[in-house]
This record gives sequence, structure tokens and C-alpha cells, in this order.
Amino acid sequence: MLEPSPRPSIPTATWQRQFHQDWEKPYTVRYESNLDDGPFHGMPLGGFGAGCIGRSHRGEFNLWHIDGGEHVFKNLSACQFSVFEQLANGDSQAYAMSTQAPGDGSLNRWQWYPQTTPTGQSTGSYQALYPRSWYSYENVFQAQLTCEQFSPIWADNYQETSYPIAVFEWTAHNPTDKPITLSIMLTWENTVGWFANTSPSSKVEIRDDGSPVYDYQPRIGESEGNFNQWIVDNYRVGCLLDKAHKSDIPSEGEGQWSIASIANPSLEVFYHSRWNPIGNGGEIWDSFAADGSLPDIDDESEAKQRERIATAITIRFTVKPGQTKKIPFILAWDFPVTEFGKGINYYRRYTDFFGRSGENSWAMVRTALKHSDTWQEQIINWQQPILDRSDLPDWFKMALFNELYLLTDGGTIWSAADDRDPVGQFGVLECLDYRWYESLDVRLYGSFSVLLLWPKLEKSILIAFARAIDTEDTNKRLIGYYVQTAFGYEDRPQNVDRDAMMAPRKTLHATPHDLGAPNEHPWEKTNYTCYQDCNLWKDLGSDFVLQVYRAYIFTGKKDLEFLAECWTAIVDTLAYLKQFDLDNDGIIENSGAPDQTFDDWRLQGISAYCGGLWLAALEAAISIGNILTQQYHGELTPKPAEVIPQYQAWLDSGKPIYQQQLWNGSYYRIDTGSGSEVVMADQLCGQFYTQLLELDDIVPPDCAKTALQTVYQSCFLNFQGGKFGAANGVKIDGSPSNPKDTHPLEVWTGINFGIAAFLVQMGMQEEALKLAETIVEQVYSNGLQFRTPEAITSAGTFRASHYLRAMAIWGIYHTLGD
Repeated sequence: MLEPSPRPSIPTATWQRQFHQDWEKPYTVRYESNLDDGPFHGMPLGGFGAGCIGRSHRGEFNLWHIDGGEHVFKNLSACQFSVFEQLANGDSQAYAMSTQAPGDGSLNRWQWYPQTTPTGQSTGSYQALYPRSWYSYENVFQAQLTCEQFSPIWADNYQETSYPIAVFEWTAHNPTDKPITLSIMLTWENTVGWFANTSPSSKVEIRDDGSPVYDYQPRIGESEGNFNQWIVDNYRVGCLLDKAHKSDIPSEGEGQWSIASIANPSLEVFYHSRWNPIGNGGEIWDSFAADGSLPDIDDESEAKQRERIATAITIRFTVKPGQTKKIPFILAWDFPVTEFGKGINYYRRYTDFFGRSGENSWAMVRTALKHSDTWQEQIINWQQPILDRSDLPDWFKMALFNELYLLTDGGTIWSAADDRDPVGQFGVLECLDYRWYESLDVRLYGSFSVLLLWPKLEKSILIAFARAIDTEDTNKRLIGYYVQTAFGYEDRPQNVDRDAMMAPRKTLHATPHDLGAPNEHPWEKTNYTCYQDCNLWKDLGSDFVLQVYRAYIFTGKKDLEFLAECWTAIVDTLAYLKQFDLDNDGIIENSGAPDQTFDDWRLQGISAYCGGLWLAALEAAISIGNILTQQYHGELTPKPAEVIPQYQAWLDSGKPIYQQQLWNGSYYRIDTGSGSEVVMADQLCGQFYTQLLELDDIVPPDCAKTALQTVYQSCFLNFQGGKFGAANGVKIDGSPSNPKDTHPLEVWTGINFGIAAFLVQMGMQEEALKLAETIVEQVYSNGLQFRTPEAITSAGTFRASHYLRAMAIWGIYHTLGD
């Protein structure tokens, strides 16, 4: 009988880093107010919208997104695996499996895993291919040890993908000719009640970059009333971490953790249910380091004020020469409620399957121990066809899956289902610096991942936008851009009063920029961002129409109910946008303010970007109207026949004007009013979408290809020698139009992936992959992995980490085809 492979099969297309590897000069934030947790980020664990945790390549658990939409980055050292090994001659050693010892002096009796051996050898490596990652330990233990960790996430799954569960599968192989005794310990601090906001106010302030922010103060360290309970449940053993005196109906932060493993005659189980995680750690380490055991203490007493408690479980076993054993550990958490603004509570999606009591973490353990092998197979079956493709390079496969990390750790919310929303409501933050959900302009590229892999979630988001278009909020608020630029534009008088810096939050029939923020009421109170007056943006309405049609086309061209549900909103938002066609020539104009996704970039008159999206949206709306006319038998308001002729007239008038006024023989000028000669990288986003959706071209194909070649040469190759990617907008020689420019001189990761997808469309696959590889290299070689930013600069800085638009890499995958 053949023994199993001594190590798990790990794909070659992973992000890999040695434990001892540091970054000589990792990228740092461009603005001090932006989030910069440093480069030690690893793949997150946890289901969509269930809260998640993160563990770096050094082995520490350091990211805690348990409170929906909120960010805590902190190494909780007591949350850790440890390994004891004893050889046949009695020699033994024990290490906590992180190379990062606590910096506060706690747990100083513990021995922490070495970064290198005394002779300078590597002690192991970390590999990640979301939603799986691996720690392979080398040159320290005689046994060959690997820990694979994953959560049950795979495409087109709307149940397990929501589970707040992490599976850790340890593989131990004995390559020697004598038996080896091993003991694996999992310790975990009871943090029940920590992850809820204590700040009584959701007051919004404007920070130095013009963005709105609010205070978030979690209850870190407040463990009074917490207790731990040792559980033996047939072959399942573990500890339940709970809190006494809970509400009958859980509030935010109330719930449970569970850690667990298995018991059978070949395994010995030890435990200590209550120990001090901020002491010296000797109460568990002394026995563990001596023989791999724990003192079997079951203490359910509650934590006192200012006391913190943790639990520990150990599995000890012997591995015979040449033998391999696998030991699973499960971590599950049940915090069923997300509170947004005070009193605005939503149950999370996973509660549809495990209940809403907040007392079901052990039920999750049972489910995980029963089904984890099947989950692992489902993930492999989803990923393997892509990994097997010889036409895709490994760096692309690696980034393709790993950029999905944001669907777990992007402050994700996923509500329980109901009759109105049969898969619940879903949302991912634009980023942790711009903390509002599903920014529509950003997801024009960034949502390819959700659309291609979880299309029901994509449609739920677009339906939420459709509902919001017919709402208004006349309350006025301060616009950050005006504040940042001393009352706005440079030619504005400096004695402008405060009223000139105010704007209504949401105008009727304007497409909102976003679906709201974690401190208010997402889905109901939209347009949270107040950096610009988004009611005046010229791209959002077009973005909405194009994304609706894209969702219909990409999901089989059958979902007429979805189109019908969005139809009135499409008509309303196009009518709203048409008011910006000041000369009534069929094409909208920009105002001279930053009134689109490049919201520090002032466009004047007809612009290549917004004008092209407008024309593409008209084509999409005409096609949607014709489909509904021919195939849908329900009532529609207005009837498509009432508006299609008007759309066609605008299109027939606007399309030739766009070509005549913007085409200069090499590229499309950025606009008609500024006189700028800058080459805009994303100038033909509208043309990209018409080709994507098999609509009529809005520009001649030969002009489109020439313009794209100019973009590739000027914005990419000529900009800093092609080292960083394509800058948003530079002169034709790659130099800045204005060295003080912000957005034009940034390289936006998601925009670059979008342009790469366009290059593939236009038959320039080699150029597309070169551009995309440059961006991937910038992110994954400069400490930005699992916190991909919106923008990087040639100075080695970044802006807006954990950014939504970078999932546009799935747009490249789509255009490459099967």
C-alpha cells in the first residue's frame, strides 16, 4: 500500500515568501492619513460578510475584521499554533509557530520559531492561492510539517462561501528510520465582545485628503464576563469561548468562538481551558515544552474586570518511520449581528444556515469536521481548470485568485436572505480609507470578479443601485474637495461663504456613487462619500446602465426579470444625465470640475472618458429596451418604445461629434475644453465596453487600435521606462503635463488591468500581459500583497490600500477566453 505524499500538493502558481524574508524598502503611504499597516499581510480566512481574520507569512494572526466594515490590525500573540517534537533518543524541542515574538514582553516563557537556522538556512516558506494557503516548515524539526489553511469558498456557491470557518490541516511526515512524537497545540484568546464600536457618535469629519472619516473605537481587551468551556463531543474535542450575561437577542460583538480537533485511539488530547494570555505563558508552555502535554484544566470561571483569558488544546501523536499523518484543527466564530448606525442591525448571511442565536460556533465545528475534505475538493475543482491552462503564466494565475482576497477582507457585508432579496444584500468597501460600499465607478472594472464567479451577488448589488436611483436626500453636507482646495477651484474668490461648499446628499434620479457606509445604513442611505458632489458626476449613470447590461449578457441572456427590475432606473438616470448636454447635441459635457472617477482631475466640455461611456450606455439602453419589447410580457414604465427613438437620436448625433472633436490622429484628446495635450490612459473605456457587450463601435476600430497603441507607448513604456505600469495621463513622451499633478501621475492598479483587458480585445495579448505583469510585480514584490492599493507612484508610495478596482484582473481573464 502506497503512503500518501509526504507534503500536500501545492500549486506552483502561488505567492511565495520565505519566513525570514523581509522587505528592504516596502512601499509606504503617499498621504500620512492613509492606512499603512506595513507589509506583513497574508491571505485572510473567513467567509464573505462573516467577519475574517488574517495571518501573515511570519505566522502571526494580525488582522481582525470581525465587526462588519471595520478594521483592526493587531498581533494577538496568544492566538497561535505551537509544535512539540520528541525523537526516539529523548531529544525534544518546542516552538510557537510564528517568527514574530510579542513586543510587549508577554509570553516570554515561549520559544518562538526561528527565522533561520544557526547556519543561516531557511526555516520554511509561506504560499498563498486564495482561498488556500500553506506553511511549509523546514530545517528545524526532524518531521516534515505543513499546515494548509482555507475557508470553504468557491465559485457560484452562496451557502458555504458565507461561513465564518477556518480549517487548518496539519500534515506530518516522518522521513527518518525511528518514530517521532509530535504534539500540535492551538491556543486562542477569548475576544468575545471586543469587536463592537464604543464611540457614541457617527459624526463625519473631513481629513487632510478631503475624504470623510468617522471614529471607530472597538472594545479591545475588554473581556469581563468571558468564559471558556471544554467540550468532548464524540470524536470531536475542543473549547467554546463565550460570554456570560448575554442579551436574549444578540447585539453586535456578542457571540462565540470555538477551536476544535479530533480524538481517536491513536491520538492523545490535552487541554487547559483558562490561562492568562498577557502573562509569561508558563502555565501552559512549561508542560507543553516538557512532553507535549497540557495539565487538563477545565475552568469555566468568568474573567474579572481588566482580566483576559485564553484557551488551549493539544493533540499528541506518534509518526512511525516513513509514515504520514494528517491532523485537522477548526476555528469557527459566530457573531451573527452587524450593527451599522446605532440601532440599525442586520443578520449575516451565514445565519440563514446556522441560526441567529449567536450560540452556534460548535455546530459549525461539527459541520467543518464532517465536510472539510469535500470543501477542499470543491475549491480544487474550481481552481484546477485555470491552473492547468498552459497559455496562462503562473504569475497571472497567482494574482487572479489572490486578488479575490478582498471579497473576504474588504469590510464585506452580506445580509441574511428574505423574500425581497433571495440571496441577501452584499457589499464590499471601496477600500479601508474610503469606507463606503460598492463605489459604482470603481466597480465598473473591479466587479468582473463577482460577476464571473458569484453572479447572483452582482445582480443584487445592481438592483440595490436601481432602487436607490429613485430616492433623494436633500440634506446638505460639506464637500471635501472645496475644503481641500480652499473653497474649490483656483479661480474661485477666496471669500466664498460656507454655503458655496455645501451640496445635497442625493438628488432624485441621480445614480448614487456608493451604497452607503458602515456607520450609517447601507443600501438605504447612499452617496456617503462627500469628497465631491457626486450628483454632478458624468460617469455614474452610464456606469450603471453598462453594468446592468453586462450582468444580463454574462449570465446567459435569459434574466428578463433582472432587466425589467432595472428598467425604470435606467430611463431615469439617462434622463438625469442628459441635463449635462448643455448644447443639446446628443453628448454630455464635463463641467471643469473633477466630476468623474478621476476625482482630482478637471475635465472641460466633451471628454473622451465620460463622453465615450455615455455613448456606450445609450447603445446598451437601446439593446435592453429592444430585448424587453420583444421578450418581456410584464408591465414596464415607461414602455421602451417611448424612449428608444430618443436614445437613438442622441446616439446618432453624439457619436460623430465625439469622433470629430476628440480624435487627433494618434489618440483621443482628453476633452474639448481644457486644451490639454495629455494622453489619458483610460480614454476609450466606452469603446472597451461596446466591444465587451457586442454593441456597435463608438469609434472606428482602426482609430481605437491606434489610440490604444499610443496609450501603451506613452503612458506605460515612456513613463519611467515602463517600470511601474501605465500612468493615468502624461504627455506623449511620457513626461508630466504638470509635475504637481496627483491622479494623472499615479498608476492605478485596476485601471491598468482594465486597459490590459482592452489590449487583449484589440489583439495585443503580448502587450496586455506585459502591462499586467508589471502591476502584479509592483504589488507582490513591494509588500502590498493582500492589501492591493488603488494607486502606486514612481516614488515608491501608494494610496488607498485594500482597493476594490484591482479585481479587474478578472476582466483580463474573461477577454482571454477559455
